Amino acid sequence: MKNIALVVGATGITGSNLAEKLIEKGWMTYGLARNPNANLKGLIPVAADLLNPEDLAEKLAQISPTHVFFTSWLRNDTEAENIRVNGTMVRNLLNTLSEKRSVQHVALVTGLKHYLGPFEEYAKAGTLPETPVREEHPRLNLENFYYAQEDEIYAASERDGFTWSIHRPHSVVGKAVGNLMNMGTTIAVYASICKETGRPFHFPGSAEQWNGLSDVTDARVLAEQMIWAAITPKAHNEAFNVTNGDIFRWKWLWKQIAEWFGIEPVGFDGVIHSLEKEMATDADLWKKLAAEYNLKESEINRLASAWHTDLDLGRPMEVMTDMSKSRKLGFTVYQDTRDSFFDLFQKLRNENLIP
Repeated sequence: MKNIALVVGATGITGSNLAEKLIEKGWMTYGLARNPNANLKGLIPVAADLLNPEDLAEKLAQISPTHVFFTSWLRNDTEAENIRVNGTMVRNLLNTLSEKRSVQHVALVTGLKHYLGPFEEYAKAGTLPETPVREEHPRLNLENFYYAQEDEIYAASERDGFTWSIHRPHSVVGKAVGNLMNMGTTIAVYASICKETGRPFHFPGSAEQWNGLSDVTDARVLAEQMIWAAITPKAHNEAFNVTNGDIFRWKWLWKQIAEWFGIEPVGFDGVIHSLEKEMATDADLWKKLAAEYNLKESEINRLASAWHTDLDLGRPMEVMTDMSKSRKLGFTVYQDTRDSFFDLFQKLRNENLIP
């Protein structure tokens, strides 16, 4: 039977890159979102509300996927609400698909908050794991919507008999507009503003992040791992970290990024320069730049997620991710992190999203 993919969250960084890879590999690919992207050739858009079981049942009535890739989440004011809402979205979807008996595998994307704690307790003393983080690290004794999403999948797998895989990327680098967690594009917007205004291109994070070792995840690498795990029996019913495969220090990479934009870098100077504060009044400035350069997106908040970049770069520890588990099972995709950022910047410029 032909592989039929349902990509949930197909407009985000992870979902859009995954859909593109699946289509390249010949999969019939449906992209589910509240406002799905109809611009990707070969993608069959599905507009549906994951919090509305009746709407899901109607929109998926004629769709029987063999593989489900869940990349979606909604941010709420508290972690308790994150758990309720995001757990419900997974449960509603799998309940809707249950009667079809078509699903063979479900893949879920979470992230390093599995190890570092949820937004409310993120990377705080007393919860910090040893690094590099490894998949066998136990769950923290904290409420975490990632755990709730996992538990929904485990329960549905027991009921319906499909296999599953969990994918835990570090900060994901890739192109998307309107995404809630978008470090690469946030840095690109910040660098563009610094270049246009002459403002200093401050590293926004902590001393530990500036000096320590780190890694990131190219969205294309994450997509490849998700597809690999879906079709590789020995990778079924496992959780996997996923990063580019190299490591770096931000004190090195910040200079590389500054050079790409033709600006001078300013390293850690003893103070955390929060991007949320640095860019707090830049909405009108970005609209002016969008008009001047005829940019496609004039709303800065559709491109930049300064709050989340602050969360990652402000951590009081270095963070690396161990990739041994999937490597031993045969996943060997590698990506140079400089190229992840530079490819993204060039794509953003080519598509007229930054000056």
